[in-house]
Amino acid sequence: MRADDRPTNFHDVIAAISAAEKTAGRAAGSVTLIVVSKTFGAEDIRPVLDAGHRDFGENKVQEAQGKWPALKEDYPDVRLHLIGPLQSNKAKDAVALFDAIHSIDRPKIARAVADEMAKQGRKLQLFVQVNTGEELQKAGVMPREAAAFVAMCREDLKLDIAGLMCIPPVEEEPAVHFAFLEKLARETGVAGLSMGMSGDYETAIEFGATHVRVGSAIFGAR
Repeated sequence: MRADDRPTNFHDVIAAISAAEKTAGRAAGSVTLIVVSKTFGAEDIRPVLDAGHRDFGENKVQEAQGKWPALKEDYPDVRLHLIGPLQSNKAKDAVALFDAIHSIDRPKIARAVADEMAKQGRKLQLFVQVNTGEELQKAGVMPREAAAFVAMCREDLKLDIAGLMCIPPVEEEPAVHFAFLEKLARETGVAGLSMGMSGDYETAIEFGATHVRVGSAIFGAR
């Protein structure tokens, strides 16, 4: 894909999100687009920044450290979202660089993030990742444990949990998982729903997504 296609693709995705919001009877602007820039360099990201977008997602702390500090100097209002698994030994770096973490999924990680936010005087937007497909190889708290885990984060660690996140199994109908996550969010009393990627974000919006994570529809195949 040519670099000059990216702003066009970005505007196409924005238009599709707006249409999906309208179709679902939701307020305009109620869905945040997280442009997933993992594996792409600064030169690939700048055209989307220049088009006015500011919310970006990365999978790995170390990769993000290699490109975003310099980009943030030029675009200081960027909001970075960590959407991949977080290791506790990376919590310090993650809290320093990111503005949101979508992959809180076990007590050790929650405690490490809480400690670092207190030390650094930062307050990040936090999402609990739920393994809605109960896949052994995938990160995320099991659905039956989600309510108790959110309660622990809130009551024991005094964390403000903004919402839930899921990545549906590739071979299953995503709508089933989106509906399930929305139900879990209501039961646990959180408002945010981080769900939906390039192939299914419009469906996710129909089921209440507040944050969609779109990469290949903008940047092309990795």
